[in-house]
Amino acid sequence: MELELNCTPAAELDKFIEDYLLSNSSFHNEVRAIIDIVCTFLKERCFRGADHPVRVSKVVKGGSSGKGKMLLGKWEADLVVFLNNLTCFEDQLRQRGKFIQEIKKQLCALQQEKTFHLKLEVQDSNQPNSQGLSFKLRSPQLLQQEVEFDVLLAYDVLGDVSINQKPEPYIYGRLIIKCTSLGLEGEFNTCFTELQGNFLKDRPPQLKNLIRLVKHWYQLCKEKLREPLPPQYALELLTVYAWERGSGFPEFNTAEGFRTVLELVTNYRQLRIYWTVYYDFQYEYVSNCLHKQLSRARPVILDPADPTRNVAGGNPLGWWLLAEEAVAWLGYPCVRNCDTSLVRSWDVPFEDPVPNQEVDENGACVLL
Repeated sequence: MELELNCTPAAELDKFIEDYLLSNSSFHNEVRAIIDIVCTFLKERCFRGADHPVRVSKVVKGGSSGKGKMLLGKWEADLVVFLNNLTCFEDQLRQRGKFIQEIKKQLCALQQEKTFHLKLEVQDSNQPNSQGLSFKLRSPQLLQQEVEFDVLLAYDVLGDVSINQKPEPYIYGRLIIKCTSLGLEGEFNTCFTELQGNFLKDRPPQLKNLIRLVKHWYQLCKEKLREPLPPQYALELLTVYAWERGSGFPEFNTAEGFRTVLELVTNYRQLRIYWTVYYDFQYEYVSNCLHKQLSRARPVILDPADPTRNVAGGNPLGWWLLAEEAVAWLGYPCVRNCDTSLVRSWDVPFEDPVPNQEVDENGACVLL
């Protein structure tokens, strides 16, 4: 498929997405049904015979399945299980291992029921406090296709989440204090899975298609380079940023958007991106955290739901390799006009401005 995308004229990118990256509705519904069955099992049956009473408050779809951006032929689902037994961030860190083992035990029992064909692959199986459990599910309805699941556990710090309402600032204050004391920034991002999904949920369909295209390009780079690359989530957020700052319209030229994302990748050393949808500079602990994060070595792309998590950090070699690929792709027909000139790119800044911060006579932070 790389050859097809390489040679696809810029004017035909929308057709490429429709033909190769979007599933037909009936098959998509089959996958959704399978994911829903697993969610129901995790919530209603999984802990029924556990040694200690376990209460599941909710199971939330994360990753591509939760954001409505799944790629054709690559069916993945992050399922985050929120447990009432976890009453603080420390509980999530200390106790998730035993709950993950219980989920593994119950999935093995489910496999014996012959309802599904399950193949379990446990991540970090030698570590008693493993972060999650991975398994693949094959169903008769899906023929030879598989759905890959990652099951993660989380402390339900948000409770009932409203898509249009910011969490109380003290929640982020507690998060920042705990992550700072433990030296584990971003460790508890699963607690904010619903906000991550809400951030993308109601975006225009064409933007979601552009994200699919960028994800497809990322997967091609990953297969070619065989090296650890920056997280795919960083590329998703970069695509949203490019659209927000460069277009903002429900309908746009896909090739222009794709070129803009590629150019942002080539300028990764200058990226400083964040959002204030769910947190901002008004609360002292959050403001201090944001100023600290945004002053770090770039690239910086903060998780819009978790200010302690720089999704772009920690892999300069991966960014360099991805940038080299982006430079090469800027020479391909998919971002070129009929006369071989580059399609127009959006005017997008490489960095978001950061308000100045000073301390008043009482020691409180003041934004200027």
